[in-house]
Amino acid sequence: MKVGKRENSRRTVKVNLAESPLSWLFARGFLTERQLLAGEQLRADYESAALSPQITMRWDPVPRGARKQGPPPGLNTTERMIAAKVRFDAAIAVVGPDLADIAWRVVCAGEAMTVAERALAWPVRSGRLVLKIALDRLADFYRLPH
Repeated sequence: MKVGKRENSRRTVKVNLAESPLSWLFARGFLTERQLLAGEQLRADYESAALSPQITMRWDPVPRGARKQGPPPGLNTTERMIAAKVRFDAAIAVVGPDLADIAWRVVCAGEAMTVAERALAWPVRSGRLVLKIALDRLADFYRLPH
């Protein structure tokens, strides 16, 4: 939590630095729970596919020896990443090229709505409406209940 103090007639503002732009919009009634869950699912696929920039090396255990152990239970790390990348690409395709920019900026990159609108050269407050449409398409793609 960051607190900014201003002098004289200015006010103090509390900002939760851990809050995502999606949860901020949801907390203020701009998104439905279904839209929030759709955005969180897209972000989970984005993170699982390791599409964000990496700042460190991977520390997965290296297999030792040549003994046969049989197939591992479930998917290994690489297979999970590939599956998440396929889901992410399909979700972005369903959203469409016109809506994918705002969805990626706000949901995956964590940009504030005002920053995303400015970067896309959109009018103020237009991003909310476009993001809601994108999140509705994502909710349908992820088959979230109404």
